[in-house]
Amino acid sequence: MSEKMNPLDFLADQYVICICEGTAEEVIMETLLDNDCLMFNRRNLVDRDVTRIRTAEKIQSRFLNREFSKPVSIIRILDSRSERFRLGKLYQQRFSIYPIYTRPEIEMLMVLAENQYQAFRKSKKKPSDFMAGYLPHSHIKARSFLQTYYSDVDKLLHAIHLYSLDAGHKGEYSLYHLLKDEYRDI
Repeated sequence: MSEKMNPLDFLADQYVICICEGTAEEVIMETLLDNDCLMFNRRNLVDRDVTRIRTAEKIQSRFLNREFSKPVSIIRILDSRSERFRLGKLYQQRFSIYPIYTRPEIEMLMVLAENQYQAFRKSKKKPSDFMAGYLPHSHIKARSFLQTYYSDVDKLLHAIHLYSLDAGHKGEYSLYHLLKDEYRDI
């Protein structure tokens, strides 16, 4: 995917259903939305908020049985390529699905934000385990911690940018691809 032309730029003109895998993904997306960093905003979001509903069947029944005045795209923020999400026949042609990967897991953004990538690589731990050891008195998966941690949107944007530079993620959509142009090089 070219860094110059963002293939998801069209999202500003559509409705979006944003599915977040967990609390960290939800807090990050809420922070980016609240700071107007994404190419879409809450007015674009179906029901004006992100959702934690993850199964295609529940997404269909909760969101897709409506008439929309604009196209609707489904954005899935997740870390696994193997997680199945298949809309029923009636919906497959009407709604586009875009996986936004945070591999190996969303806590990788914390590793990058704390400038601990080299130490993380040497540790051979999962990012969440590494960060739990690095920030031992923090509950790194707790909503209150995450809201405080990601309240510095510049720090978050910088970590997203660093993540996008990893050659192992080329060819995949990441949070970087959802950012407005002016926030892609922080």
